Amino acid sequence: MTKVSSLLCVLILFISLLACKGENDTSNSSSKRNLKLNENDLPGILKRGKIIVLAENSATSYFIYKGKKLGFEYEILKEFAEDLGVAIEVKLVNDLTEMHEKLNAGEGDFIACNYTVTMDRKQDIEFTEPIIQSPQVLIQRVETDPKLIKQHPLLTSQLELARKKIFVWEGSSYYQRLINLQQEIGDTIFIRPTQSHEGVEELIEMVSNGQIDYTVCEKNVADINCRFFDNIDASLKISFDQKIALGLNKKAPILKKKFNEWLNQFKKNELYAFIKKKYFTLPEKEVDENLPTMKIRKGMISPFDSHLQKEASKYNFEWHLVAAIIYQESKFNPNAQGFGGAYGLMQFMPGTGPQYNVYPSSTAEQQITGGMKYINRLLKIWSKIPDPEQRYKFMLASYNAGPGHVIDAYKLAEKHGLNPKVWDNNVAEMVGNLGKREFYTDEVVKSGAFRGQRTVNYVSSVMSKYHAFSGK
Repeated sequence: MTKVSSLLCVLILFISLLACKGENDTSNSSSKRNLKLNENDLPGILKRGKIIVLAENSATSYFIYKGKKLGFEYEILKEFAEDLGVAIEVKLVNDLTEMHEKLNAGEGDFIACNYTVTMDRKQDIEFTEPIIQSPQVLIQRVETDPKLIKQHPLLTSQLELARKKIFVWEGSSYYQRLINLQQEIGDTIFIRPTQSHEGVEELIEMVSNGQIDYTVCEKNVADINCRFFDNIDASLKISFDQKIALGLNKKAPILKKKFNEWLNQFKKNELYAFIKKKYFTLPEKEVDENLPTMKIRKGMISPFDSHLQKEASKYNFEWHLVAAIIYQESKFNPNAQGFGGAYGLMQFMPGTGPQYNVYPSSTAEQQITGGMKYINRLLKIWSKIPDPEQRYKFMLASYNAGPGHVIDAYKLAEKHGLNPKVWDNNVAEMVGNLGKREFYTDEVVKSGAFRGQRTVNYVSSVMSKYHAFSGK
């Protein structure tokens, strides 16, 4: 063999080795990329030890009530996480347009935002089997003034949507449904697109407040919000049942398969029925009876007056105010059950009651003793409020909402130039604003969104009863 041939052979061998190395490097690099992409599949979750949920702060997905994490989708995923033996972490996403990007970037494993399955969305992400099915409904305001009823009658037919202004997020399934509905009714609907940071629950509140006349949401969302606003109507359906599911990364097939198998079994479980009923079955409307004036005239408010007086005196506290709280919470029923698992005379949450030795089986006296300890703790949180009556209001707001939301409102009041040590027209205003993204996404807010107007009304109602009971 000539020297030239030998040199050529060596050169070919060298090039071949480089090519092999390049292929190996490419293969290794590809493996690393695939490994990174698959961190959100089931093996990655098990290795990590937790499920990460990208959630919307809403009454259907995830929220904090009296310090307890709640939400229909959150509770389902919490059960799934427990079944896997892993923890659950929620990352709130305030701009819904970022959901797909964050999911596909591996920042979360599931999207939980009452997400309707659509063909457009399925191009970007995968979906689980439906967790629930619900039609879209029109949200409209119920007027009580005869003049307003004539000017703004309730719509009862889809045909009546012609020439009406309906506000919905342009990126929502509602928007596309209204586009299609125009063709079906043969007339124009004035669809007014809103920003993605204006959530559907904010739009519902705007309907209730008279800022807009109409919006659209799923019936399950409407059912929850009927608890908060007694002047909205959601009886007019504008679609057939829609599939509502959780979003998944397309590169998580094992997770999808595992979750779907688990969900199909879980839906047969009584716990699923209980969770669904808790969020979407409207409670019977309570009639707020007149105060028991007969008993007040006789010097009695409740069967528990003597124990109320005894416990309140230990803390130098107004026992009439405790009575007003109990009346508001349970109408003096020691066996009352409420939202989120609240129980008893003072409607303790399951995570709070045991801290004060109060359980669903506790006697009325034990409930009052523990409740007084809890009230005293809340008063200490607000010891910096100088005026006693204002301090009572901060305590009541914390009792109803949990201290976290009231502390958020306190900080917002400071930031917006209001008096943080005065409830009326100051902190109360900010509590009422906690349902608006502009406020609950502020950096000083730590407990997320909250339907604050109910708490403002709660404080007013309890204080009114307190003055009636005490004669002050």
